[in-house]
Amino acid sequence: DMNLPIEGVFHNLAVVSIRKRYPGHARKVMHAIWGLGQMSFTKFIIVVDENVNVQDMSEVLWRLGNNVDPKRDIEIVEGPVDVLNHASPAQNYGSKMGIDATKKLPEEGMPREWPPDIVMHPEVKAKIDMLWKELGIG
Repeated sequence: DMNLPIEGVFHNLAVVSIRKRYPGHARKVMHAIWGLGQMSFTKFIIVVDENVNVQDMSEVLWRLGNNVDPKRDIEIVEGPVDVLNHASPAQNYGSKMGIDATKKLPEEGMPREWPPDIVMHPEVKAKIDMLWKELGIG
């Protein structure tokens, strides 16, 4: 699945989910996207696992905070950028960032077992949602 959220003005940010099959798969997807016509102008690409709802930016940001080691999982490349990208020092040419927010495989530099996701029990979530609604904060 893919989301081009409005916060990225539809072309500055792409969130993509993949069924990860091998080490480096997320990076391959980033470069494939940067090789696709208008998608070559995408300034930020975040790749998440297939079970992540790319339409839910809260979940995407949670994965970003929990699955990303900046040194290992961020790639900065140079190439063509949108003419409307005023952040780059040169018109039509600048840097882009790819972020691998997938769970890591041992071959990707993760020496320990990846922890399971912490999931709130549906009954507890419903109870909390109701309480927040009663308190006017939800």
